[in-house]
Amino acid sequence: MTGAAAQIMPGVLAVCSVLLSLAGFGAILRMIKGPALLDRVLAADVLLVVVASALLLDMAANRHTNHLALVAGITLIGFIGSVTVARFVQERRRP
Repeated sequence: MTGAAAQIMPGVLAVCSVLLSLAGFGAILRMIKGPALLDRVLAADVLLVVVASALLLDMAANRHTNHLALVAGITLIGFIGSVTVARFVQERRRP
């Protein structure tokens, strides 16, 4: 990087890291408090997105693609988990 981009990047990384930390903390609080199963599942999905975003931020900052398979796996697990829980809840609500 050259010029202005090299000066701006550390600030951008700091802001993104703080925001991801706050999002992760909020998701963990929602997982603890609940009150319903769907709230906890949604918080787990948010936490998976935060972890994947942090890995993507690391890849962008350090200019590598080492975590790409891990990010793909995390997003796949999050999607399959959400669909599974949604179907489970839908089956429980039927009379």
